[in-house]
Amino acid sequence: MTSPATASAWSTPFDGDLTDDLQLALRLAEAADAVAMARFDAADLDVQLKADASHVTEADLATERALRGILATERPNDGILGEEYGTSGDAHRQWIIDPIDGTANYLKGIPMWTTLIALAIDGVPRVGVASQPALGRRWWAASGQGAWTNTPEGGARRLGVSSVATMADASVSFQSIAQWDDVGRTDDLLRLSRAVWRDRGYGDTWPYMLLAEGRLEFVAEFGVKEYDIAALVPIVHEAGGRFTDIDGADSISSRSSLATNGVLHSDFLTLLGAPDAATL
Repeated sequence: MTSPATASAWSTPFDGDLTDDLQLALRLAEAADAVAMARFDAADLDVQLKADASHVTEADLATERALRGILATERPNDGILGEEYGTSGDAHRQWIIDPIDGTANYLKGIPMWTTLIALAIDGVPRVGVASQPALGRRWWAASGQGAWTNTPEGGARRLGVSSVATMADASVSFQSIAQWDDVGRTDDLLRLSRAVWRDRGYGDTWPYMLLAEGRLEFVAEFGVKEYDIAALVPIVHEAGGRFTDIDGADSISSRSSLATNGVLHSDFLTLLGAPDAATL
């Protein structure tokens, strides 16, 4: 797993140049897109059940193998944490990979799935790429370099979160009712839905990217693993937002996530009954 980060780590400036690492992450995304799209919506797609009863497809496995192969050549001294093949190498510099986030969508031919690629340095996600090739979308960021997305014209557009400052005007995504029910927080979800302007369950990576684009003010999940969210942290932060766990701590290993436009982060933590780690 990734090394634990301190409570202030997410906002600590990075003293170094991440340009080459970001360019490598984007090349990894290109390779992942090619492998995953080759089997998307295939009638003979091989699908298996893992020990935790979640699905894995041949494309999940092939995509992660392809990324690990490139990293073995390009960054042989770096560690890797992948959903399908576990952890290898030193966690000081660790590439965190989810080859297909949204496998359930992928195997049903629904285009809402994403390859997630992150580089964590001393436990802090510093580079993140989220690629949705079935929709022709990609988002990326590195500490100190801003957050970006591709445009229909082939260029890049810088991302920025919204300036919405009241919960009554906020639009939120909560993933699913079942997630909140499983952890005994259905009452919190109802309180949240009553306090905001609009609530939806968009699911998986996309709502975090909508938040980074300024279209949502809050996204939260439970049961998430490091590879589900590591790539999202730098994108949200470089877009001007905040990303913590549901209790306000800067952690990708707490099995929960809370991303906001930053302005409303403390308000949402208060609503959900959690302290704000930034004030501890």
